[in-house]
Amino acid sequence: VQLQASGGGLAQPGGSLRLSCAASGRIINIWTMAWYRQAPGKQRELVASISRSGGTDYADSVKGRFSISMDNAKKMMYLQMNRLKPEDTAVYYCNADWTYYEGSNIVASKDDWGQGTLVTVSS
Repeated sequence: VQLQASGGGLAQPGGSLRLSCAASGRIINIWTMAWYRQAPGKQRELVASISRSGGTDYADSVKGRFSISMDNAKKMMYLQMNRLKPEDTAVYYCNADWTYYEGSNIVASKDDWGQGTLVTVSS
């Protein structure tokens, strides 16, 4: 199984970016997906999460600016980031709470991560 994040890049303050996360492999169920970020010298923090039923949660620092969505059928997750600020600069990672086949075994995991995509907000 794999989580592949994309869409990062350079944006100006006040600008927008849209991140995507593709989940692939022998997935059985995805219960929750989430975006985390890690800025240089800081700990990884939760940005936003979305459940299979569509419930969402956001860090206070991004409420009203970021929007998370998920396409269950395509096994895709998105993060629309608007009104970006320099403090949003970080590597953004996608995470899944899911079950999948590993060989003939069923694995339940919350500790699988994509490779990260760098978002830089600067003028």
